[in-house]
Amino acid sequence: MATHENTAAASEPGGVRTVGSDDYALSRVPRDKRLGFWTMLLQWLAQSGSISQFTLGATIGVGMSFAGAFWAFTLGAVILEVVIFAIGLAGMREGLATPLLTRWAGFGRNGSALVSLVISISLVGWFGVQNTIFGDSVASLVGGPSWLWCVVAGAAITVLVIFGFRYMAVFAKIVTPLFFAMVAWSVTDALSEHSLSELIHSPAPGQTIPLSVAATAIAGGYMTGAIVSPQMTRYNRKGSHVFLQSASSMILSEYIVGLTGVLLGHMVGNGQVSQIVLSTSAFGVLVVLMSTAKINDWNLYGSSLGVVNFFQVVFAKRLHRGAVTIVLGLAGTVLSAVGIMTHFTDFLSVLGVAIPPVGGIIVAEYWVVRRMRAPLDATRDAGTLPATSPTWVPMSLAIWAAAFCVGKFYDGGIPALNSLLTAFVLYAVLGLAGWIRPYGTTTTVEDHPGDTGTTTPAASGTAPVGAP
Repeated sequence: MATHENTAAASEPGGVRTVGSDDYALSRVPRDKRLGFWTMLLQWLAQSGSISQFTLGATIGVGMSFAGAFWAFTLGAVILEVVIFAIGLAGMREGLATPLLTRWAGFGRNGSALVSLVISISLVGWFGVQNTIFGDSVASLVGGPSWLWCVVAGAAITVLVIFGFRYMAVFAKIVTPLFFAMVAWSVTDALSEHSLSELIHSPAPGQTIPLSVAATAIAGGYMTGAIVSPQMTRYNRKGSHVFLQSASSMILSEYIVGLTGVLLGHMVGNGQVSQIVLSTSAFGVLVVLMSTAKINDWNLYGSSLGVVNFFQVVFAKRLHRGAVTIVLGLAGTVLSAVGIMTHFTDFLSVLGVAIPPVGGIIVAEYWVVRRMRAPLDATRDAGTLPATSPTWVPMSLAIWAAAFCVGKFYDGGIPALNSLLTAFVLYAVLGLAGWIRPYGTTTTVEDHPGDTGTTTPAASGTAPVGAP
């Protein structure tokens, strides 16, 4: 495997010049290209800084006491951290993003294409939805047509994501400290006019929200992000870094931002607290909006990785991630500008229940069953991909479908967690019993645009072999 990073306008085999960074979309991230603790920490913390998290906290605060909200955020944070660490650690160890990791972690090559498609549609859809919210917010604050701001924001984020992870990390270094400084100033100023003790001990000002409903909103809202966390953790150097960084993000997001939102909700009596956070100055508004864009760039980035894997598997075409980003960014921006994306939120919510079982299967296969993991273990030190991958794992697809149905149609608990746990338990039990068998092997093609893999028959139930 090539150990250099594909950069802007880099030359590909055959003399073709491409735009942006491919960011190891179909290969492991080399150990010498991993990033340091503080750089990665700022990337994680950037995911905590958003107006939506303050609004979520305020909405929960309207229906819960501060103590009740504390336990709701604790439950949500613990659930998310367990999922993020279990999946993110696998991504760090292997240097692989979720779409590629699933080839050897439960789904096989063809199954990974389906996983990639679902993830890509979901993430680019949410990119468009968030871009619409961004455009509407700017239009209401500074004037001008919403569609124009959608175009400006979408284009800016697309350009950033084209150039890949390292440029996104630089943007996080700039925006994250500014965001929390501005928010701390505005929120502290607003709360200083009230007794903090009274706000903490005051009853919920609105209709009571049950703990299960609040935890569902907290954990379910970010579950898709937890499942695709390897797109970030593959750049980590140590497993301890994954835990410390993701836990820091959870503490900041849930306990500081979320619970501050609860206090704001008690103060104003409703969930409409964005104006408080945006009340510093024109510069403060700009910083907050840039932070929102910093979160949305991960939607587009994750979608591009999924599309690259999907096209290699289904169409035997090796697309450059930078070029894919341009197409996805353009599509999401145009659809958000014309106001179409908001009509797809129900569909995207359904996909939000379909993605958690993928995480359950990854965790069960990689950490418990380990039937398909041996080739990854054998090639990890060399920094290459295994020579082959399983072609199909039919039982995994059946488990995926069953877990989705549980998450979608069972009314109790947290839907995203229900589907994830169902997939984990079913895969672990059936896998340890020997009922989950891969069928066929496929030659792995690594990081060579234009090359294709070939499928060869294999004995039923035979796991693929690693590189010699």
